[in-house]
Amino acid sequence: MYLSIVICTYNRGKYIPMVLNSLQEQTLPSVDFEILIINNNSPDNTDEIVNEYQKNSLLPIRYLIEYNQGISYARNRGVNEANGEIIVFLDDDETVDPDFLENIKIFFETHHEVGITSGPVVPVFETTPPKWLSKYISRAITGAYDKGNQVKKLPPKDYPGTGHACFRKELFDKYGEFNTDLGRKGSSLLGAEDKDFFLRLMNGNESCYYLPKARIYHHIPAEKLTEAFFDKMTYSIGKSERIRTLNIGKQFYYKKLLEEAFKWGVSLFLWFGYLLTFQPDKGNKLISFRWNLARGLLGVQQ
Repeated sequence: MYLSIVICTYNRGKYIPMVLNSLQEQTLPSVDFEILIINNNSPDNTDEIVNEYQKNSLLPIRYLIEYNQGISYARNRGVNEANGEIIVFLDDDETVDPDFLENIKIFFETHHEVGITSGPVVPVFETTPPKWLSKYISRAITGAYDKGNQVKKLPPKDYPGTGHACFRKELFDKYGEFNTDLGRKGSSLLGAEDKDFFLRLMNGNESCYYLPKARIYHHIPAEKLTEAFFDKMTYSIGKSERIRTLNIGKQFYYKKLLEEAFKWGVSLFLWFGYLLTFQPDKGNKLISFRWNLARGLLGVQQ
């Protein structure tokens, strides 16, 4: 079984060596995988960095430029160019354990009925996390994802992000590609392309399994822990959900509004709990999260 590791990148030359160095240490022989780096018009020195690795390392790297701006365009390009039976997505700021690819290959070879897998995401902070960062908003900001230490089938409510997921390539023929109306474009923080794609798979009764040994480390720079990034990110989550649900139909949008009203109630309950435990920073930031998301969902200008 041959794996295609797809790394879509935009302006992350600083992190690309870190990602590729972790792939150089894989226990899986390089004849069993390829690495596709999809540069989505990066204005930095990504070209030079990748070219150096192509010349001086033994990694099987294919380097492509995707001129259509947006993560969904880049991911679709990676899927279409891939030669592998399994697509392994990695983000351009993630590293993996040496047995990462080997564990994925073994699982797919022994579980022919499974089309999707995901693993835990461990945040690696480059600075001290702020006091307001709670478990309820950590995934949105850091991508943190942990479903325990056992292999298990995931319910739709626990769908992972694409940056720590693997797919049988045939699923893209069956369910289509990532929606190019969604996802980040350049420096924007729009998303929901993951959710849109995973919900199609889940509605088709495709099974997604959690592999605790397919761990990914997500490196979090200081700028992702600022107030400004928090406000922009959480507003973008709401705006992305507005686009995604309205693309499906107004009834789905109204259903999302009802879900958000329920989450407001839960958030207010948690806020009160944080006050009682003398953690007002966490409680107040949780309310800010809901406020920013709601404004994006309602189409209020930021």
